[in-house]
Amino acid sequence: MGEKRPGTLVEKVPPSSRRTLVAAIVRAAILIWAVGQFSVGATIGISAAEAKWIGRRIWKNECGGTISGLTSWNAGENFASLGIGHFIWYPQGQRGPFEESFPKLVGFISAHGAKLPEFLLAGHDDACPWNSRAEFLRDQDSPKMKQLRAFLVDTIDLQTQFLIARLEGALPKMLAEAPAADRSNVQRIFERLASNPSGCYALVDYVNFKGEGTLVTERYRGAGWGLLQVLENMHGTDSQSTLDEFVTSAKTVLRRRVANSPPERGESRWLPGWLARVDGYRAR
Repeated sequence: MGEKRPGTLVEKVPPSSRRTLVAAIVRAAILIWAVGQFSVGATIGISAAEAKWIGRRIWKNECGGTISGLTSWNAGENFASLGIGHFIWYPQGQRGPFEESFPKLVGFISAHGAKLPEFLLAGHDDACPWNSRAEFLRDQDSPKMKQLRAFLVDTIDLQTQFLIARLEGALPKMLAEAPAADRSNVQRIFERLASNPSGCYALVDYVNFKGEGTLVTERYRGAGWGLLQVLENMHGTDSQSTLDEFVTSAKTVLRRRVANSPPERGESRWLPGWLARVDGYRAR
């Protein structure tokens, strides 16, 4: 008898699950191929002064440009919002539809050599140490909160770099998610906006503000509200500059989000501020 060869991974899977596994592998291979058709390692070519300007604008948008605003926990939310980008940090056992970004920021800052407060060091629990908004607000003058606030003040430039790095990573994620017919247009508009400081600011701020638009959890009635949805809604009309069309498209996407949102969230109360924020993309 011939030597029995060990089975492959697919062969070891029960027949009832094998077709599902094979289909998933095929989809992944197609996805990798599709992304490879584009030059997706987007590099944002802006100067240090322009990056600083973008960071200060986002700090003003999210925190009013205040130090106290760097440590926030909004009413009705189950997470803290920290730093110039109001990066989300969930307590232990809490999750939601929105992507958690603060632990990623801490990893980025640590990798760039900045000193971390002890409670943020590797090996410590990476969940938010405050379990509720009430607990967070009661602790505003505690040593831990003061350490956190000082850390955020000292790393504003690195937070800006993190936001720009997130934008650089957004393009491949969006191209992978977009329908094949839309990918070329999405990349073209993205690159056109990223080629100047005002357009770059609009992209960086919107990704931080409303995400890439690639998460299934960030949908209402199947419709997303992230950067991908804004870019898909643009067609390069002659009557508007690319930045003006971006603002117009973003407003359409944000209004659709509010219209589709669960009534109990009361998102209409935020819409005027959101629209004013994207209007500000035109200012220099």
